[in-house]
Amino acid sequence: QVQLVESGGGLVRAGGSLRLSCAASGSIFAIDRMGWYRQAPGKQRELVAAIISGGITDYADSVKGRFTISSDNAKNTVFLQMNSLKPEDTAVYYCNARKNVAMGYLDYWGQGTQVTVSS
Repeated sequence: QVQLVESGGGLVRAGGSLRLSCAASGSIFAIDRMGWYRQAPGKQRELVAAIISGGITDYADSVKGRFTISSDNAKNTVFLQMNSLKPEDTAVYYCNARKNVAMGYLDYWGQGTQVTVSS
């Protein structure tokens, strides 16, 4: 099992910044990808940003140029720096860890942290 603990959410005005952190513990070997998803009320959960082994990153089009995902491998922690926040960024943000396994992949999730952007 992998345990993920998020922190850093909160309330911010449009144009502001927040930094989310996600600390991984437990059976963290063979994690191939870490990422951040978000889910707004009435909407499906969507991938915001991901970082894979080797440091390659990927972003949703809606956050490109504003959000940056990074990791501190020594501390098993992944970060999401969110700048120029917009009201439409309001959502619960979930940390995700993915392991590739023989039959596909296993996803692990954090408990979620609320991000609210006021206009």
